[in-house]
Amino acid sequence: MSVLGYIKDVYAEICRRNPTESEFHQAVAEVLHSLAPALHAHPEYLESRIIERLCEPERQIVFRIPWVDDHGDVRVNRGFRVEFSSALGPYKGGLRFHPSVNLGIVKFLGFEQIFKNALTGMAIGGGKGGADFDPKGRSDGEVMRFCQSFMTELHRHLGERTDVPAGDIGVGSREIGFLFGQYKRITNRFEAGVLTGKPVAWGGSHVRTEATGYGAVYFAQEMLATRGKTLDGRRAVVSGSGNVAVYAIEKVQALGGSVVACSDSSGYVVDENGIDLDLLKEVKEIRRARLSAYVEARPTARFSDRGTVFDVPCDVALPCATQNELGEQDAVALVKNGVLAVAEGANMPCTPEAVGIFREADVLFGPGKAANAGGVATSALEMRQNASRDQWTFAETEDRLATVMRQIHAQSRAAAETYGGAPDDYVLGANITGFLRVAEAMTAHGIV
Repeated sequence: MSVLGYIKDVYAEICRRNPTESEFHQAVAEVLHSLAPALHAHPEYLESRIIERLCEPERQIVFRIPWVDDHGDVRVNRGFRVEFSSALGPYKGGLRFHPSVNLGIVKFLGFEQIFKNALTGMAIGGGKGGADFDPKGRSDGEVMRFCQSFMTELHRHLGERTDVPAGDIGVGSREIGFLFGQYKRITNRFEAGVLTGKPVAWGGSHVRTEATGYGAVYFAQEMLATRGKTLDGRRAVVSGSGNVAVYAIEKVQALGGSVVACSDSSGYVVDENGIDLDLLKEVKEIRRARLSAYVEARPTARFSDRGTVFDVPCDVALPCATQNELGEQDAVALVKNGVLAVAEGANMPCTPEAVGIFREADVLFGPGKAANAGGVATSALEMRQNASRDQWTFAETEDRLATVMRQIHAQSRAAAETYGGAPDDYVLGANITGFLRVAEAMTAHGIV
């Protein structure tokens, strides 16, 4: 059987064994379609069934989370932790609290995490978790009680040498604090390295809050440099207005670019004078309001709930909200308006159809597993500091983050050239680079 036939059969079997998990199918398809050149070069990985083993999580944990709200009513949510691959190190990946969370989404995120973590070059495996709990509108007491119940079940599967969660959508420093407190209470250990994304005051790392957004911009900057361009003077749009989006905006502005639009679930705001970052942080991080509140305080801005933020003309687009937010029509609009580069700040925010349009138009495209690896890279740096009971300065940590992102870009580009003769194909390069690192370790460990 040919390698392409083999890949097709493996994918069909994965879909059969994991029905209804469309996001997981999409993530697997994107990786498998890149791997034919690597498998031709390494037929031993076919013989040892590396792909089949890699696409089956080492462990899937699903559990009940009972808790009591402020009215004394009992609530029940469902929790997940998918420990996908420990070939390169302890499972590493965030926890997402959002009503949309289900096993398929957690598996897609965990699968992506394997390759993203491998790309960092650090000793971390891949995993992901979360719950279908929505912290929005909940009091601190309710969030605390939920987090304590969640950790009461999950703690038995965690450890700084076993599984190290972090934050994600709906899980910020507040939630990390409550989770860590319960873990410490149950285990009677101050095991700082068991969770990352902690506040700096008690074991966290500088730049962790900013890392994913900063890293996506660093990656975009590296892509532009291959064509003799920079971010200086460029127009950019950023989808989302959460943590990743806010700090992507901050870094674009620091590098001389102008972010003219951002969004939330209610619509998007356009500010031709450039997004006022201080006002945006006040609206989203302090007041926790909708973007319409930004417009009320900023006469130069306008708000729209029609179309998408990607309708706004720009040189650089940074999708930083959620999966599959940038579809075919959005990609057509971006190309028509002359976009030069797209870097994914979120996990798989571009649909396959959109990615295809970018490729056909020769738009530089940085896939999430490469472009948004800055967050997990800085989490690994936090683990390193926890292990040595040390703390680095903001400048030192940011410098290390920038170095990691440059290395990811260079290695992805080199692999794309070696295996596909197309150095701008970062999807091919990132997938093959991550796959080869994990496959080598899996082969060394035997059939386990």
